[in-house]
Amino acid sequence: MHEPHLDRRLFLKGTAVTGAALALGATAAPTASAAPGGFPDYTYVRTLLTPSKLAYNPTGEIIFPTVRGVYDRLPASGRLGRYYLYYAPHDAPGGICLAYGDSLEGPFTEYPHNPIVSNKWSPHYSVSHVSSPHVMWHAGRKEMWLYFHGENTTTRLARSADGIRFTYDKVVLNTSMLPSGTTETSYARVFPHELPSRGAHYVMVFMVNNTTNHRDIGWGWSADGRTWTFAQEPLVRHSDVGAVNVGGPHLLHRNNSTYVVYNKDKESGGDLMITEVGNDFSRRDHLGVFYNSRASAPENGRAASPSFGTDRGVPYMIYEAGERLAGSIAMARG
Repeated sequence: MHEPHLDRRLFLKGTAVTGAALALGATAAPTASAAPGGFPDYTYVRTLLTPSKLAYNPTGEIIFPTVRGVYDRLPASGRLGRYYLYYAPHDAPGGICLAYGDSLEGPFTEYPHNPIVSNKWSPHYSVSHVSSPHVMWHAGRKEMWLYFHGENTTTRLARSADGIRFTYDKVVLNTSMLPSGTTETSYARVFPHELPSRGAHYVMVFMVNNTTNHRDIGWGWSADGRTWTFAQEPLVRHSDVGAVNVGGPHLLHRNNSTYVVYNKDKESGGDLMITEVGNDFSRRDHLGVFYNSRASAPENGRAASPSFGTDRGVPYMIYEAGERLAGSIAMARG
């Protein structure tokens, strides 16, 4: 959120009309604007989950939504709805949670037995908290693969045939895999993505911190989604976009190119930003604001950790709205 500022949506609408009029020699009606990279210009619609209305609410806060369509992946007899929405409190004890619904417009119903993954999983780990669930559909295995952090130094993998009951797999990322002085490696998302030159079929993007206490976006690649190689330099540095911290990255693909969308800290604007990295991750074209956070509730100057989905041809963004550790899960429509 930048105040005062020229609204990017109005600016783009105006330039679209002016360009059409110049080209056609006539007055053109306003057209819908687009975000950088030709993505939809998302508009906030409503909140989907509010901590105070949840039965499992140990800390009064929730973060990091991931939405997945399961209607064409899981058997009808066992699934709870067309869409599964994963989220978590961050502060101890955290806990990976699930809600379900039949539309990305909502409503979503809280799963009655949350958390589905807790901060203690004998004999695999016992930590202060687990959080930041990202679930990827593994088409080859026909499984839901859950990547989550706990502590902030470690990202883990668990796997499930039904998206509810998970089996622990392994640690996939920790600070020891990054340069000396790295203090956090968390908030990871994993996507199927072909990198032939690296023999990889999956890419991970995540938040990385070090002793300077400025958070950047890191990345890695894998042939199988389990064993990873990590770049030793950030994919996006906080200084690249004039932020104190950046985080909550998500990979997107459009018009035969690849982009990473991520959030700035509230003090640096609280907006979602976009950088084109290209299909081979060789580019670093910082394209600016992807989604301009609003000063009004529920965003209150901060939008973060987006997840994306399409419901019956309509694009949606599910994201954190509000100050960190004091917000809700919101939905915007493209």
